[in-house]
Amino acid sequence: MLRWTVIFIVLAIIAGIFGFGGIAAGAASIAKVLFFIFIVLFVISLVTGRRKI
Repeated sequence: MLRWTVIFIVLAIIAGIFGFGGIAAGAASIAKVLFFIFIVLFVISLVTGRRKI
């Protein structure tokens, strides 16, 4: 999940450098969504943890 976030952030930066406003906005919004999904999953994994029986 983090890999996809980084990929979309890099795409947004590259598109922004070349001035493709629509593409940059789309890639940035996808990157934001993936980032927040990753943060939520990370917090859930911290709370539940791996419990040994």
